[in-house]
Amino acid sequence: MVEIHLYGKLRRYVPAARPDRECVLRLEPEPGETVSSLLVRAGIAPAEIYHLFLNGSLLATHNTMAPWLKYQQVRENVWDWELAVPVKPGDRLGLFSSDMALLVV
Repeated sequence: MVEIHLYGKLRRYVPAARPDRECVLRLEPEPGETVSSLLVRAGIAPAEIYHLFLNGSLLATHNTMAPWLKYQQVRENVWDWELAVPVKPGDRLGLFSSDMALLVV
């Protein structure tokens, strides 16, 4: 399974989401699955995402301060929203919506 952890307004994609529980979608990756195709299957448009983490490392963001925040990064250009990045069972995505844009943890 791939876990998709949803934060902010994106929590609405988890049926019966509760404020006192994590909001996690679990999808079995298909052969050749990418972050992009997984988001399509989950019904989440990349335009709704402000920060995207893969296994705890920043994959893509709209935050121009990202390099100075010293996040571990999946790739050098974190402003590249080309999401044809392969996923495999056990991977974890963290998706933060624009209402979580000031996240600097």
